[in-house]
Amino acid sequence: MDLVRHLRYFTVVAEELHFGNAAIRLGMAQPPLSQRIRRLEEELGVRLFDRSSRHVRLTEAGRLLLAEAREIVARVDRLRDLAGRGESAVLRVGIPPDLGSSVIAALIAGFRERMPEVRPAPAEMWSADQVVALTGGALDVGVVRHPVAAPGLSFGPVLVQRPGVVLAEADPLAALSSVHLADLDGRQLVLFPREPGLHEETLAECRRHGFVPDEVHEAQTLGLVLAGTAVAFGPRVGLPGLSWRPLLGSPLAWRVSTAWRGEAGDAAVTFGAVAVRVLRENAGMTDDEAVPPRRVRARPASGFLA
Repeated sequence: MDLVRHLRYFTVVAEELHFGNAAIRLGMAQPPLSQRIRRLEEELGVRLFDRSSRHVRLTEAGRLLLAEAREIVARVDRLRDLAGRGESAVLRVGIPPDLGSSVIAALIAGFRERMPEVRPAPAEMWSADQVVALTGGALDVGVVRHPVAAPGLSFGPVLVQRPGVVLAEADPLAALSSVHLADLDGRQLVLFPREPGLHEETLAECRRHGFVPDEVHEAQTLGLVLAGTAVAFGPRVGLPGLSWRPLLGSPLAWRVSTAWRGEAGDAAVTFGAVAVRVLRENAGMTDDEAVPPRRVRARPASGFLA
């Protein structure tokens, strides 16, 4: 059994908590993916996932394995990149998955246009995972959301994203042109995982404006919103069954920048310049007129909730 490959499959399923979505990311059919996860479980002698017709959840053994599996996969990728640098330069880039496919594509295309001699190696990773990869040398540059707890990292220009609210199409608030945070009081809220500092800031701002979520879920998808059981914050979406509305007064401000460890090389500097342009033009972000990003004490990121 190719253990590293099977661990890679495991990390993707653990991030998605949905075998179908994981199979799409991996470019394979779902049945073979399920079979390989079972093979990994047999090899290790533990059950990694609790599976039902509606949910996939990590077991305690799965949660313990996940951090180690990510580190092993990252180190193997690092070795492969180092081995291949004799043929061409590589820039390992971390990008938040929720930026959207069109923005991610524009980032990569813009960098290739500026530095065709360097091959970008993008990885979709949440900010907390990028911080670990940047400080450990597994990434050269990342696009992260603040606040970031990362001694030794440097940051590029900070941009601000003003998220709106994502609702089920049948939600009565979808009939409004804009929504006040207080209008959401009592509803459940979906937040994307692995962004602990941003979660704290977002929830504090919600409370300040009269929105105390009945329950907070961490999830990679908008399934709970589509089902009408929760709302989410984020950029404009155009998915069937969902509506996006701006928040009255734009109370939420998500700060985004590039990040790197040590002295930025030419490729990282170029990617940073491309990122600022693309995030302004394609993601509607604006310059941050506030103070630079502040450092916070590190807190362990919480697990996934379906």
